[in-house]
Amino acid sequence: MNPQQRQIAERLAERAQSLPELADPARRAALLDLVRQALGQGLAALAIPLLSALSRARPADAEIALLHGVALRREQRLLDAAAVFSAAVAAGADDPALVQGLAQTRYELGQPAAALFAEAQARNPADLEILRNRALAMASEGDRAGAEALLEQAVAKHPAWLDGHKALSVLRWTGGDQARHAASYGAACAAQPGNADLWLAWFRALAQARDWTGARGVLDRAERSLRATPAILVSRLFIASEAGEGAETERLLAATAALQGETINLIRVRHALRRGEPDAAEAVCLPQLITPSAPLFWPYITLAWRVKNDPRATWVDRPDQFIKACPVDLDASELAELAALLRQLHTMEQPYIEQSVRGGTQTDRSVILRHEPIMQRARARWMEAIRRYVDDLPPWEQGHPLLGLPRQHLLIEGSWSVRLLRQGYNVPHNHPVGWLSTAFYIALPSPDAMGPAPAGHIAFGTPPEELGLDLQPYRTIAPQEGVTAVFPSTMWHRTMPFEDGERLVMALDVARPRY
Repeated sequence: MNPQQRQIAERLAERAQSLPELADPARRAALLDLVRQALGQGLAALAIPLLSALSRARPADAEIALLHGVALRREQRLLDAAAVFSAAVAAGADDPALVQGLAQTRYELGQPAAALFAEAQARNPADLEILRNRALAMASEGDRAGAEALLEQAVAKHPAWLDGHKALSVLRWTGGDQARHAASYGAACAAQPGNADLWLAWFRALAQARDWTGARGVLDRAERSLRATPAILVSRLFIASEAGEGAETERLLAATAALQGETINLIRVRHALRRGEPDAAEAVCLPQLITPSAPLFWPYITLAWRVKNDPRATWVDRPDQFIKACPVDLDASELAELAALLRQLHTMEQPYIEQSVRGGTQTDRSVILRHEPIMQRARARWMEAIRRYVDDLPPWEQGHPLLGLPRQHLLIEGSWSVRLLRQGYNVPHNHPVGWLSTAFYIALPSPDAMGPAPAGHIAFGTPPEELGLDLQPYRTIAPQEGVTAVFPSTMWHRTMPFEDGERLVMALDVARPRY
């Protein structure tokens, strides 16, 4: 902990042992301000004992209940958070935010929540985030048509609502309606032709699907409405680079040479690697490693260093130390129960447009936070295996993307399940939002169905194929039921195709720890 965190932690412990008189408004306000400071410093776990005492003393205090529920949610104790929200409402606390918090928590637990979101929306009809989450809950409960209709009406009424357009696009794409997935953007841009953010969101929706013709058409129309802008120029550069148009890419790189930003720098790095210019890629990456964008650039600078045979690539990736297969303490019957539950959750027709899955599907939400007892048990055992991995890491090392962070408090950044079928695979990718990543094998094809090695293996250090780099994997791990592969989130990895059968895994990213 840093000194500020340590000071807040000490004050929290002191207040929890000797609760002040809550009838005094000034003391109550000071106490809740301390809690908010703790939440701002990532110390929700240390605030929970104090909040539990406050909730017992003032069960109908909506503000205390909200802070308590938020702290529990931050610690991913969703069942406890739902209980706090419910108890406060039952005790007479009347705050629309409690209903919204309960709805969101139940949705993330995998419990019915659409009716609660509808209640929250009725009490706060101007809040479009509640409407979006209501639609997501409706879809998860089997009413995809109703969810789509709700979002369609909302974006027609609020054409500038980018989150609504994105939710509708994702709903259509994963439901198999690729032809119309981005249609709402067109109507919105016609209604608000001067809205640059709207045009660019439409472009991104098409570019993610690698619909270069459609994406170019959007940029042409945007330029007629807005005239040429730096963002449109960078977007044209993105298409040219990713479509392999070398001459146009060089022209646009020269035209955008004075521009800076995360997107254009990634384009520059990828283009330099395609051209076999690792020094140029390294020169772009290095300044980014001391910025918040560093997790995006670490995977690319390791590729540049590997092409140059620079030992710093090994310093970052350390495949012999960091890539491990770790057993998870679940028996065969528990794995079978978990597999049965996961199969029920794979309801999408297509994987998410931005994900790496090919020949299979991926679940929504953070699957490991669900309410089912088998999922709760799996989460506990899986995190125990990850904790053992973390405890075995080398000592802290300044500047290293994995070793340079604290490692006491582990939380989940996101989790999902991937179900691959015959010839399914994942393209090479990394997880820039995480600190550690894992793939936990739940059910696998028979050896005969899988095919000869490395069929179905997870391969590490494999660069994106479109970069054309002649770099072999560091190593592969053969999948084994009840085992999780653990590795740094900056590590490039992919799943190799297999012949036949079902390859069912859960995956999660561990968040970058704050203490």
